[in-house]
Amino acid sequence: MQRPGRLDRAASVPDARRTPAEDVFEKAYGFTRADEAKAAGVYPYFRAIAEQHGGAVTVEGREMIITGSNDYLGLTQDARLKEAARASLDKYGTSCTGSRFLTGTLSLHEELERRLEDFLKAEAVLTFSAGFLGALAVLSALAGRQDILYFDRENHACLYDGARLSFGTLRKYRHNDLSSLRHLLERDAGRPGGRMIVTDGVFSMSGHIADLPGLVDLAREYGARLVVDDAHATGVLGEHGRGTAEHFGLEGEVDLVIGTFSKSFASLGGFVAGPRAVIDYIKHHARPFIFTAALPAPQVATALKALEVMSTEPRHRKKLWQNVERLRRGINGLGFDTLGSETPIVPVLVGPDELTVLFWRALWEEGIFTTPALPPGVPSGRSLIRTSVNADHTPEQIDRIVEAFAKTGERLGTSE
Repeated sequence: MQRPGRLDRAASVPDARRTPAEDVFEKAYGFTRADEAKAAGVYPYFRAIAEQHGGAVTVEGREMIITGSNDYLGLTQDARLKEAARASLDKYGTSCTGSRFLTGTLSLHEELERRLEDFLKAEAVLTFSAGFLGALAVLSALAGRQDILYFDRENHACLYDGARLSFGTLRKYRHNDLSSLRHLLERDAGRPGGRMIVTDGVFSMSGHIADLPGLVDLAREYGARLVVDDAHATGVLGEHGRGTAEHFGLEGEVDLVIGTFSKSFASLGGFVAGPRAVIDYIKHHARPFIFTAALPAPQVATALKALEVMSTEPRHRKKLWQNVERLRRGINGLGFDTLGSETPIVPVLVGPDELTVLFWRALWEEGIFTTPALPPGVPSGRSLIRTSVNADHTPEQIDRIVEAFAKTGERLGTSE
Protein backbone atom coordinates (compact mmCIF):
# COMPACT_ATOMS: atom_id res chain seq x y z
CA MET A 1 0.00 0.00 0.00
CA GLN A 2 1.40 3.41 -0.96
CA ARG A 3 2.22 5.72 1.95
CA PRO A 4 0.18 8.94 2.16
CA GLY A 5 1.98 11.74 0.43
CA ARG A 6 4.30 9.44 -1.56
CA LEU A 7 5.05 10.31 -5.15
CA ASP A 8 3.40 8.23 -7.85
CA ARG A 9 6.71 7.29 -9.41
CA ALA A 10 5.25 5.54 -12.44
CA ALA A 11 3.18 8.59 -13.31
CA SER A 12 6.19 10.85 -12.86
CA VAL A 13 8.34 8.86 -15.31
CA PRO A 14 6.64 9.02 -18.73
CA ASP A 15 9.64 7.46 -20.53
CA ALA A 16 9.97 3.78 -19.54
CA ARG A 17 13.67 3.86 -20.40
CA ARG A 18 14.37 6.34 -17.58
CA THR A 19 15.41 5.06 -14.17
CA PRO A 20 12.81 6.10 -11.58
CA ALA A 21 14.05 8.96 -9.43
CA GLU A 22 14.74 8.38 -5.75
CA ASP A 23 12.18 9.86 -3.35
CA VAL A 24 13.88 12.54 -1.26
CA PHE A 25 11.36 11.75 1.52
CA GLU A 26 12.57 8.15 1.79
CA LYS A 27 15.01 8.99 4.59
CA ALA A 28 12.13 10.46 6.59
CA TYR A 29 9.92 7.40 6.15
CA GLY A 30 12.81 5.24 7.32
CA PHE A 31 13.50 7.30 10.45
CA THR A 32 12.02 5.37 13.36
CA ARG A 33 14.52 5.93 16.15
CA ALA A 34 12.52 8.69 17.87
CA ASP A 35 9.28 6.68 17.79
CA GLU A 36 11.10 3.66 19.19
CA ALA A 37 12.54 5.72 22.05
CA LYS A 38 9.10 7.17 22.83
CA ALA A 39 7.56 3.70 22.88
CA ALA A 40 10.28 2.57 25.30
CA GLY A 41 9.73 5.60 27.53
CA VAL A 42 13.27 6.91 27.06
CA TYR A 43 12.77 9.83 24.68
CA PRO A 44 14.36 12.85 26.43
CA TYR A 45 13.59 15.70 24.05
CA PHE A 46 10.82 18.29 23.53
CA ARG A 47 9.57 18.04 27.12
CA ALA A 48 7.08 20.91 27.40
CA ILE A 49 7.46 23.25 30.38
CA ALA A 50 4.14 24.62 31.61
CA GLU A 51 5.56 26.98 34.26
CA GLN A 52 8.93 28.13 35.51
CA HIS A 53 9.79 29.64 38.86
CA GLY A 54 13.37 30.02 40.00
CA GLY A 55 15.26 26.76 39.62
CA ALA A 56 12.08 24.70 39.28
CA VAL A 57 9.70 24.01 36.40
CA THR A 58 6.35 22.31 36.01
CA VAL A 59 6.25 19.52 33.43
CA GLU A 60 3.23 17.28 32.86
CA GLY A 61 1.70 18.60 36.08
CA ARG A 62 4.79 17.77 38.13
CA GLU A 63 7.29 20.16 39.70
CA MET A 64 10.90 19.35 38.83
CA ILE A 65 14.30 20.92 39.46
CA ILE A 66 15.77 22.03 36.14
CA THR A 67 19.46 21.68 35.39
CA GLY A 68 20.98 22.20 31.97
CA SER A 69 19.28 25.50 31.19
CA ASN A 70 21.46 28.37 29.96
CA ASP A 71 19.67 31.01 32.07
CA TYR A 72 22.94 31.54 33.94
CA LEU A 73 22.06 34.74 35.81
CA GLY A 74 18.50 33.61 36.49
CA LEU A 75 16.98 36.66 34.80
CA THR A 76 14.25 35.05 32.70
CA GLN A 77 11.78 35.51 35.55
CA ASP A 78 13.04 38.94 36.66
CA ALA A 79 10.07 41.31 37.00
CA ARG A 80 12.06 44.24 35.56
CA LEU A 81 12.81 42.35 32.35
CA LYS A 82 9.17 41.38 31.96
CA GLU A 83 8.04 44.96 32.44
CA ALA A 84 10.56 46.22 29.87
CA ALA A 85 9.21 43.70 27.35
CA ARG A 86 5.61 44.73 28.04
CA ALA A 87 6.37 48.44 27.66
CA SER A 88 8.13 47.91 24.34
CA LEU A 89 5.24 45.76 23.12
CA ASP A 90 2.84 48.63 23.74
CA LYS A 91 5.10 51.12 21.96
CA TYR A 92 6.40 49.11 18.98
CA GLY A 93 3.97 46.21 18.54
CA THR A 94 4.61 42.51 18.08
CA SER A 95 7.02 42.49 15.13
CA CYS A 96 9.21 44.63 12.90
CA THR A 97 7.87 42.75 9.80
CA GLY A 98 10.97 43.64 7.84
CA SER A 99 14.75 43.23 7.78
CA ARG A 100 17.10 45.62 9.50
CA PHE A 101 18.44 46.50 6.05
CA LEU A 102 15.11 47.93 4.94
CA THR A 103 12.18 48.77 7.23
CA GLY A 104 12.99 46.75 10.36
CA THR A 105 15.50 48.92 12.24
CA LEU A 106 14.11 50.35 15.47
CA SER A 107 15.70 52.97 17.67
CA LEU A 108 15.81 50.18 20.27
CA HIS A 109 18.16 48.15 18.06
CA GLU A 110 20.56 51.06 17.81
CA GLU A 111 20.34 51.75 21.54
CA LEU A 112 21.18 48.15 22.37
CA GLU A 113 24.13 48.22 19.97
CA ARG A 114 25.47 51.44 21.54
CA ARG A 115 25.09 50.03 25.05
CA LEU A 116 26.89 46.83 24.06
CA GLU A 117 29.72 48.86 22.52
CA ASP A 118 30.22 50.55 25.90
CA PHE A 119 29.90 47.32 27.87
CA LEU A 120 32.26 45.30 25.66
CA LYS A 121 34.64 48.21 24.97
CA ALA A 122 34.16 47.66 21.24
CA GLU A 123 34.23 50.13 18.36
CA ALA A 124 30.99 48.76 16.93
CA VAL A 125 28.32 46.12 17.50
CA LEU A 126 25.73 44.62 15.17
CA THR A 127 22.76 42.62 16.49
CA PHE A 128 20.98 39.68 14.88
CA SER A 129 17.64 37.90 15.22
CA ALA A 130 19.38 34.82 16.64
CA GLY A 131 22.84 33.98 17.91
CA PHE A 132 23.02 31.19 15.32
CA LEU A 133 22.41 33.75 12.57
CA GLY A 134 25.22 35.89 13.92
CA ALA A 135 27.74 33.10 13.42
CA LEU A 136 26.40 32.39 9.93
CA ALA A 137 26.53 36.06 9.02
CA VAL A 138 30.04 36.77 10.27
CA LEU A 139 31.81 33.77 8.77
CA SER A 140 29.94 33.69 5.46
CA ALA A 141 30.56 37.40 4.89
CA LEU A 142 34.26 37.43 5.78
CA ALA A 143 35.75 34.13 4.56
CA GLY A 144 36.51 34.18 0.84
CA ARG A 145 37.63 31.48 -1.59
CA GLN A 146 41.33 31.58 -0.69
CA ASP A 147 40.88 32.18 3.03
CA ILE A 148 41.43 29.45 5.62
CA LEU A 149 39.38 28.95 8.78
CA TYR A 150 40.98 27.11 11.73
CA PHE A 151 38.38 25.53 14.02
CA ASP A 152 38.58 23.84 17.40
CA ARG A 153 36.93 20.46 16.84
CA GLU A 154 34.44 21.14 19.64
CA ASN A 155 33.19 24.44 18.19
CA HIS A 156 29.44 24.93 18.18
CA ALA A 157 27.36 23.82 15.20
CA CYS A 158 26.51 27.42 14.27
CA LEU A 159 30.19 28.10 13.58
CA TYR A 160 30.52 25.00 11.43
CA ASP A 161 27.43 25.98 9.45
CA GLY A 162 28.87 29.48 9.03
CA ALA A 163 32.06 27.93 7.63
CA ARG A 164 30.02 25.83 5.20
CA LEU A 165 28.15 28.92 3.99
CA SER A 166 31.43 30.70 3.37
CA PHE A 167 33.79 29.99 0.50
CA GLY A 168 36.74 29.49 2.86
CA THR A 169 38.67 26.28 3.50
CA LEU A 170 38.00 24.66 6.87
CA ARG A 171 40.79 23.16 8.98
CA LYS A 172 40.03 21.47 12.34
CA TYR A 173 42.53 21.22 15.18
CA ARG A 174 42.29 18.97 18.22
CA HIS A 175 40.26 20.41 21.08
CA ASN A 176 42.21 23.09 22.96
CA ASP A 177 45.45 21.71 21.48
CA LEU A 178 47.74 24.56 20.44
CA SER A 179 50.36 22.21 18.98
CA SER A 180 47.72 20.80 16.63
CA LEU A 181 46.73 24.32 15.56
CA ARG A 182 50.37 25.36 15.09
CA HIS A 183 50.94 22.34 12.85
CA LEU A 184 48.06 23.39 10.59
CA LEU A 185 49.16 27.03 10.46
CA GLU A 186 52.71 26.00 9.66
CA ARG A 187 51.57 23.60 6.95
CA ASP A 188 49.61 26.40 5.26
CA ALA A 189 52.47 28.92 5.43
CA GLY A 190 53.01 30.52 2.05
CA ARG A 191 49.56 29.74 0.71
CA PRO A 192 47.54 32.71 -0.55
CA GLY A 193 44.57 34.05 1.36
CA GLY A 194 43.80 35.22 4.86
CA ARG A 195 43.75 33.23 8.09
CA MET A 196 41.02 33.18 10.72
CA ILE A 197 41.18 31.23 14.00
CA VAL A 198 37.67 30.57 15.29
CA THR A 199 36.84 29.17 18.73
CA ASP A 200 34.15 28.99 21.35
CA GLY A 201 35.09 30.95 24.45
CA VAL A 202 33.31 28.42 26.65
CA PHE A 203 32.57 25.06 25.03
CA SER A 204 28.90 24.20 25.40
CA MET A 205 29.25 20.48 26.18
CA SER A 206 32.54 20.14 28.09
CA GLY A 207 32.41 23.47 29.95
CA HIS A 208 36.07 24.05 29.05
CA ILE A 209 37.43 27.55 28.51
CA ALA A 210 39.45 28.15 25.34
CA ASP A 211 43.19 28.65 25.79
CA LEU A 212 42.84 32.26 24.73
CA PRO A 213 46.37 33.40 25.68
CA GLY A 214 47.86 30.70 23.46
CA LEU A 215 45.45 31.47 20.64
CA VAL A 216 46.30 35.16 20.80
CA ASP A 217 50.01 34.35 20.56
CA LEU A 218 49.51 32.06 17.56
CA ALA A 219 47.27 34.58 15.81
CA ARG A 220 49.96 37.22 16.18
CA GLU A 221 52.74 34.88 15.05
CA TYR A 222 50.96 33.73 11.90
CA GLY A 223 49.11 36.92 11.01
CA ALA A 224 45.67 35.40 11.63
CA ARG A 225 42.50 37.06 12.84
CA LEU A 226 40.94 35.64 16.02
CA VAL A 227 37.17 35.20 16.40
CA VAL A 228 35.65 34.07 19.71
CA ASP A 229 32.07 32.88 20.15
CA ASP A 230 31.26 33.97 23.72
CA ALA A 231 27.70 32.66 23.82
CA HIS A 232 28.29 30.86 27.14
CA ALA A 233 30.80 33.38 28.50
CA THR A 234 29.15 36.80 28.27
CA GLY A 235 27.65 37.67 31.64
CA VAL A 236 29.51 34.75 33.22
CA LEU A 237 33.30 35.10 32.82
CA GLY A 238 35.38 38.09 33.82
CA GLU A 239 35.13 40.49 36.74
CA HIS A 240 32.38 42.45 35.00
CA GLY A 241 30.94 39.60 32.93
CA ARG A 242 32.46 40.74 29.65
CA GLY A 243 33.51 37.23 28.72
CA THR A 244 36.58 35.18 27.89
CA ALA A 245 38.88 38.05 26.94
CA GLU A 246 38.20 39.86 30.23
CA HIS A 247 38.67 36.59 32.11
CA PHE A 248 42.24 36.35 30.76
CA GLY A 249 42.99 40.09 30.75
CA LEU A 250 43.14 40.09 26.96
CA GLU A 251 40.49 42.62 26.01
CA GLY A 252 41.53 44.32 22.80
CA GLU A 253 43.45 41.23 21.64
CA VAL A 254 40.44 39.45 20.11
CA ASP A 255 39.41 40.68 16.66
CA LEU A 256 35.72 39.74 16.78
CA VAL A 257 33.44 38.55 19.58
CA ILE A 258 30.20 36.78 18.67
CA GLY A 259 27.51 36.45 21.33
CA THR A 260 23.90 35.64 22.01
CA PHE A 261 21.00 37.03 24.04
CA SER A 262 19.44 33.61 24.64
CA LYS A 263 21.53 32.78 27.72
CA SER A 264 22.67 35.33 30.32
CA PHE A 265 20.61 38.05 28.60
CA ALA A 266 17.38 36.04 29.15
CA SER A 267 16.11 36.95 25.69
CA LEU A 268 16.66 35.97 22.07
CA GLY A 269 19.01 37.20 19.37
CA GLY A 270 22.73 37.66 18.93
CA PHE A 271 25.53 40.13 18.26
CA VAL A 272 29.03 40.60 16.91
CA ALA A 273 31.45 43.17 18.33
CA GLY A 274 34.63 44.44 16.69
CA PRO A 275 36.26 47.13 14.54
CA ARG A 276 33.79 49.56 13.01
CA ALA A 277 34.92 48.97 9.42
CA VAL A 278 34.52 45.19 9.78
CA ILE A 279 31.08 45.48 11.40
CA ASP A 280 29.98 47.86 8.63
CA TYR A 281 31.18 45.37 6.00
CA ILE A 282 29.21 42.53 7.65
CA LYS A 283 26.15 44.78 7.86
CA HIS A 284 26.23 45.32 4.09
CA HIS A 285 27.34 41.87 2.89
CA ALA A 286 26.00 39.17 5.25
CA ARG A 287 23.00 37.48 3.66
CA PRO A 288 21.77 35.88 6.93
CA PHE A 289 21.50 39.44 8.30
CA ILE A 290 20.20 41.27 5.24
CA PHE A 291 17.45 38.77 4.42
CA THR A 292 16.17 38.05 7.94
CA ALA A 293 13.40 39.91 9.74
CA ALA A 294 14.64 42.12 12.56
CA LEU A 295 14.52 41.12 16.21
CA PRO A 296 11.14 42.16 17.71
CA ALA A 297 11.07 45.02 20.20
CA PRO A 298 10.15 42.95 23.30
CA GLN A 299 13.26 40.79 22.84
CA VAL A 300 15.46 43.85 22.31
CA ALA A 301 14.04 45.61 25.37
CA THR A 302 14.56 42.48 27.45
CA ALA A 303 18.20 42.23 26.39
CA LEU A 304 18.69 45.93 27.16
CA LYS A 305 17.32 45.53 30.67
CA ALA A 306 19.37 42.37 31.23
CA LEU A 307 22.51 44.25 30.16
CA GLU A 308 21.71 46.95 32.70
CA VAL A 309 21.25 44.34 35.44
CA MET A 310 24.44 42.40 34.68
CA SER A 311 26.40 45.65 34.46
CA THR A 312 25.22 47.06 37.80
CA GLU A 313 24.34 44.04 39.96
CA PRO A 314 27.33 41.69 40.31
CA ARG A 315 25.48 39.72 43.00
CA HIS A 316 23.82 37.58 40.30
CA ARG A 317 27.18 36.46 38.93
CA LYS A 318 28.54 35.92 42.46
CA LYS A 319 25.56 33.73 43.37
CA LEU A 320 25.94 31.79 40.12
CA TRP A 321 29.54 30.88 40.91
CA GLN A 322 28.65 29.88 44.46
CA ASN A 323 26.05 27.53 43.04
CA VAL A 324 28.47 26.18 40.44
CA GLU A 325 31.02 25.36 43.12
CA ARG A 326 28.39 23.60 45.24
CA LEU A 327 27.20 21.48 42.31
CA ARG A 328 30.68 20.64 41.02
CA ARG A 329 31.95 19.72 44.50
CA GLY A 330 28.95 17.48 45.07
CA ILE A 331 29.13 15.69 41.71
CA ASN A 332 32.89 15.22 41.85
CA GLY A 333 32.58 13.93 45.39
CA LEU A 334 30.46 11.07 44.07
CA GLY A 335 33.29 9.94 41.80
CA PHE A 336 31.80 11.12 38.52
CA ASP A 337 34.01 12.52 35.75
CA THR A 338 33.04 16.15 35.01
CA LEU A 339 35.70 16.43 32.28
CA GLY A 340 37.64 19.18 34.06
CA SER A 341 34.90 21.78 33.54
CA GLU A 342 35.79 25.30 34.71
CA THR A 343 32.42 26.94 34.12
CA PRO A 344 28.70 26.71 35.01
CA ILE A 345 28.43 23.89 32.45
CA VAL A 346 29.14 20.77 34.52
CA PRO A 347 29.06 17.67 32.28
CA VAL A 348 28.75 14.23 33.83
CA LEU A 349 30.38 11.60 31.62
CA VAL A 350 28.41 8.36 31.35
CA GLY A 351 29.83 6.83 28.15
CA PRO A 352 27.60 4.46 26.15
CA ASP A 353 24.57 6.07 24.48
CA GLU A 354 22.04 3.57 25.85
CA LEU A 355 23.34 3.86 29.42
CA THR A 356 23.24 7.66 29.18
CA VAL A 357 19.58 7.57 28.17
CA LEU A 358 18.79 5.22 31.06
CA PHE A 359 20.68 7.57 33.37
CA TRP A 360 18.59 10.50 32.11
CA ARG A 361 15.38 8.53 32.68
CA ALA A 362 16.36 7.63 36.24
CA LEU A 363 17.10 11.27 37.03
CA TRP A 364 13.74 12.23 35.51
CA GLU A 365 12.02 9.80 37.83
CA GLU A 366 13.83 11.48 40.73
CA GLY A 367 12.34 14.84 39.68
CA ILE A 368 15.47 16.24 38.01
CA PHE A 369 15.09 17.74 34.52
CA THR A 370 18.45 17.22 32.81
CA THR A 371 19.80 17.15 29.27
CA PRO A 372 21.50 14.07 27.79
CA ALA A 373 24.14 14.82 25.16
CA LEU A 374 24.55 12.07 22.56
CA PRO A 375 26.47 11.82 19.24
CA PRO A 376 26.89 13.84 17.07
CA GLY A 377 26.80 16.48 19.82
CA VAL A 378 29.59 14.58 21.59
CA PRO A 379 32.12 11.98 20.37
CA SER A 380 30.92 8.40 20.04
CA GLY A 381 31.20 6.51 23.33
CA ARG A 382 31.46 9.79 25.28
CA SER A 383 27.79 10.54 25.92
CA LEU A 384 27.06 12.62 28.98
CA ILE A 385 24.46 14.34 31.11
CA ARG A 386 24.89 18.09 30.68
CA THR A 387 24.13 19.91 33.91
CA SER A 388 24.29 23.55 34.86
CA VAL A 389 22.85 25.75 37.56
CA ASN A 390 21.85 29.38 37.59
CA ALA A 391 21.79 32.17 40.13
CA ASP A 392 18.22 31.27 41.13
CA HIS A 393 18.91 27.72 42.33
CA THR A 394 18.73 27.32 46.09
CA PRO A 395 21.31 25.30 48.04
CA GLU A 396 18.54 22.80 48.80
CA GLN A 397 17.79 22.33 45.10
CA ILE A 398 21.46 21.76 44.28
CA ASP A 399 21.72 19.22 47.08
CA ARG A 400 18.67 17.43 45.63
CA ILE A 401 20.40 17.28 42.24
CA VAL A 402 23.51 15.75 43.80
CA GLU A 403 21.38 13.29 45.80
CA ALA A 404 19.62 12.18 42.61
CA PHE A 405 22.96 11.61 40.88
CA ALA A 406 24.12 9.57 43.85
CA LYS A 407 21.03 7.34 43.73
CA THR A 408 21.19 6.95 39.96
CA GLY A 409 24.91 6.23 39.92
CA GLU A 410 24.53 3.54 42.55
CA ARG A 411 21.53 2.04 40.77
CA LEU A 412 23.23 1.89 37.36
CA GLY A 413 26.76 1.26 38.61
CA THR A 414 28.25 4.34 37.01
CA SER A 415 29.80 6.09 40.03
CA GLU A 416 32.75 4.99 42.12
